[in-house]
Amino acid sequence: MDPKHPHADATYRVVRQAGDRFGVEVAVPDTEPTMVTSFATAAEAEAWISAHKERVARTTSLSLRRWQKGR
Repeated sequence: MDPKHPHADATYRVVRQAGDRFGVEVAVPDTEPTMVTSFATAAEAEAWISAHKERVARTTSLSLRRWQKGR
């Protein structure tokens, strides 16, 4: 079975930040959430989420090696 990309099961949440900016909280199972910041609008943050999900979905097991621990 091919291993999955670490973000395959991630959840995303748009968060309003100071100064009318937006961030995206990315929560990967079994890790602490991280924040991707400085989007000017909620729509830009949502677009980043969509693009990130597409990149994760396109990742093949061959390119996954760089994501695995101990390599």
